[in-house]
Amino acid sequence: MVVIGGGQAGLSVASCLQQRGIEALVLERHRVAHAWEQQRWDSFCLVTPNWQCRLPGFPYDGDDPDGFMGREAIVDYVRRFAERSAITVREGVSVERLVPSSNGYRLLTSAGVIDTEQVVIATGAYHHPRRHPMAERLPGKVLQLDARDYRHPDQLPEGPVLVVGSGQSGCQIAEDLFLAGRRVHLSVGSAPRSPRRYRGRDVVEWLERMGVYDTPIDAHADPRAVRHKTNHYLTGRDGGREIDLRQRASEGMVLHGRLERITAAGLSFADNLAANLDAADAVYTRIRASIDAYIAANGLDAPLEPPYQPCWRPAPSRELSLIDLYKEPLAAVIWCTGYRSDFSWVEVPVFDGSGEPVHHRGITQAEGLYFIGLPWLHTWGSGRFCGIGGDADHLAQRIQQQLQPRGSRTEPLECTALLGS
Repeated sequence: MVVIGGGQAGLSVASCLQQRGIEALVLERHRVAHAWEQQRWDSFCLVTPNWQCRLPGFPYDGDDPDGFMGREAIVDYVRRFAERSAITVREGVSVERLVPSSNGYRLLTSAGVIDTEQVVIATGAYHHPRRHPMAERLPGKVLQLDARDYRHPDQLPEGPVLVVGSGQSGCQIAEDLFLAGRRVHLSVGSAPRSPRRYRGRDVVEWLERMGVYDTPIDAHADPRAVRHKTNHYLTGRDGGREIDLRQRASEGMVLHGRLERITAAGLSFADNLAANLDAADAVYTRIRASIDAYIAANGLDAPLEPPYQPCWRPAPSRELSLIDLYKEPLAAVIWCTGYRSDFSWVEVPVFDGSGEPVHHRGITQAEGLYFIGLPWLHTWGSGRFCGIGGDADHLAQRIQQQLQPRGSRTEPLECTALLGS
């Protein structure tokens, strides 16, 4: 049994398999928790409270359950989970091709060939950053970074910075720069926002009580659309708080609508800033209203809070929103515009026309091939530390059922080149 990917998803399914007596070999291209360590900025922290971190048999064990783990603490948590679970991991081994074979699947890796009956792909879905199609039109002197390559404000040259994208990464990076005293432009898209605390509790606690994280994707009218929704923006920074872009604008952050066009002279933005801010606030107020309804339906005693009132609105203007690069040369642009999947190395027909895996709860139509760690694999919690354990347990149970009728062969074949070192 081979698991490809040494993040929390791959480690979780390997742990659940091990609990069922099925030995799994985890192959990790870099190191365990590589993405958390190398693809997050210095001030990064979770947006969900520590108490919601519950990998299989390894819940959060620190002294700040209501806090929010920073980057280094997350890496430590995931690596301690791997060690405590005694999972067999081979780091520095990349899988270059996965092809069908007479015994199941053949993995062509940087350390040799592995034949195995069962494979779990746990490499996530965020493989290659997306940028605006006109990004190459920016002057060469403007530094361009993707969100995963940003570390801290001092990394950037002096001067104004444009952050493109207002999802969690975009808003948090824009704040990181703004709080460091940089002049920040933010291109605001359609991402929704969430309250941090409401009526005496963190909103995550309310949503968990309401069963939101456990609602299966099949309960939604359009599952495909749900999988592509952007996460709500808020932050765990400073003990956890909301991100109100209107407040930041009143303090000096420059907000624009969606980026539309780039030329050597400047960048122009759509006239939809007000609409995007209003849409984000509408989601914010709907979340509060759903909590109000839950409190009322269950007769709970919780302090009341005043309705949300916007503190800033964009001034009406007939002029196109733009950044004139002659008047205000940008030092850098940070692209926080999402990622695309790349499973081109998987030569098994289990993908749709856009290259995304077709599965039900991680189980594909190809016998013995599974996925875990994808957004909305089964529930909203699937992409979080709170839900990965349930997904992993379900997959391990299914794998056990598949193996038992055939003699319960549980070890990968022809792995001596890897395991003998």
